[in-house]
Amino acid sequence: MLEEIKRLKEEKDVVILAHYYVDGKVQEIADYVGDSYFLAKKATQVKEKNILFCGVSFMGESAKILNPDKKVIMADELADCPMAHMVDIDKIHEVREKYPDVAVVCYVNSTAEIKAESDVCVTSSNAIRVVEKLPNKHIFFIPDNNLARYVAKQLPEKEFIFNDGFCHVHKSIDVESVRKAKELHPEALVLTHPECTEDVLEVSNFIGSTSEIIDYATESDATEFIICTEMGVFYELEQKNPAKKFYSVGHRQFCPNMKRITIEKVREALEKMEPEMTLSEEIRGKANKPLVRMLELAQ
Repeated sequence: MLEEIKRLKEEKDVVILAHYYVDGKVQEIADYVGDSYFLAKKATQVKEKNILFCGVSFMGESAKILNPDKKVIMADELADCPMAHMVDIDKIHEVREKYPDVAVVCYVNSTAEIKAESDVCVTSSNAIRVVEKLPNKHIFFIPDNNLARYVAKQLPEKEFIFNDGFCHVHKSIDVESVRKAKELHPEALVLTHPECTEDVLEVSNFIGSTSEIIDYATESDATEFIICTEMGVFYELEQKNPAKKFYSVGHRQFCPNMKRITIEKVREALEKMEPEMTLSEEIRGKANKPLVRMLELAQ
C-alpha cells in the first residue's frame, strides 16, 4: 500500500500534508507533518499542483483559501473540528457594534465563513506575536476561550472579549489527572497546549503549540514528560526522542475526527482525486485577507 501511495502521488503530482494529531502511519507517509501554522505556510510554498490534506476540514479550507489554483483533496471529508463551529456571525456583528475599534482575531481552527468575517487569523504558536502587533485595544478572540485567556494573560495592555468555544480534547484534560500523572512520574516535566484550561496551565512546566511541545521535549535535558495535548503527537515525539519517555494524562486525549484519517483513505483519495475541497470565490476572497495578514504579522 505504501508503494502504491508513493506511485499515485508522483503520477498525479500530489503533495501530502498531515497534522500531528492524525495516526502515526499517516504521518509516516506524508511529505510534510506539522501544526496548523506550519501547514498553512507550507501550503503556499509547495510546487505540486494538488494538495492531499490529512487533517480536519478547516485545515483543508485554509489550504484552498491560500491556493485557489491548486486542487485540495481531503483524506476524509467528514473529519471536522467541533470548536470551528462554536461562534456565529451574528455574535461577531454584535461585538463590532459594541466596540467600534475591535479587532476580530480568529483562531485558525474555524470555518471559512468565520474567517471571512475576521480581521486576522492566528494559530496557537503565533497568537501572542500577532495580537501584540495589532494597533487595536479591544480584541474579540474566537472561537476558543482557553487559548484566548492564555493570550490575554500575556498581553495585559489589551482588552479581550471572550467567546465560549473550546476543544473537547484539551478541555477533558483535568488538573486532578495531571496531578495523578505527576505522582506516578515525579521526575517528568508537564508540557501543555494552551487550549487546556487555566488550572492545567498553572501546573505545567511549559506551555506551547504542538510543534513547540515537540521542540521543547527534543531540546530538553529531561528524559520524562507528561504530555497534555492530543496523543497523535506521541508519534513525532518518539521518532525524535527514542531514548525519552512520554506519558499521557488519561484515555480521553483522543480526537475521533483526526483518527478518521487512515492510510486506506489516503490511497482511496489519491486514486479518485476526491473528495475535493471547494469554496465560493466570495468566501475564499474574504477569508484570504486575515490568513495572509497572519502570515505577514507572524514573521
